[in-house]
Amino acid sequence: QLQLVESGGGLVQPGGSLRLSCAASGFTLYSYTIGWFRQAPGKEREGVACISGNGVRTNYADSLKGRFTISRDNAKNTVYLQMNSLKSDDTAVYYCAAREIRYESTCPRNDMGYWGKGTLVTVSS
Repeated sequence: QLQLVESGGGLVQPGGSLRLSCAASGFTLYSYTIGWFRQAPGKEREGVACISGNGVRTNYADSLKGRFTISRDNAKNTVYLQMNSLKSDDTAVYYCAAREIRYESTCPRNDMGYWGKGTLVTVSS
């Protein structure tokens, strides 16, 4: 059974950092493009970052470039999202999702076939 499980969320002060993990089971992550999304209270789910199956190509939401970094370790079947200089606006539930295509670095929300249940990130003093 294909599963994605996010971890690493929590409470962090403004300006702090967190690293989220997305662990996959039931399938080989290398064959999938993986995206991170987030959904703040009262807002639509939005794309954060996307990485191709081989990790060569990445894509970010324009507003997050320079603060967030997506990476993957296919040997560990895990994708990461490093978040730095966090702001209160980054407070949201963060989800990872998989798209069964290897070399793309785009993650249209409606094309993501598999989703995790999310991990909550709260940025507050």
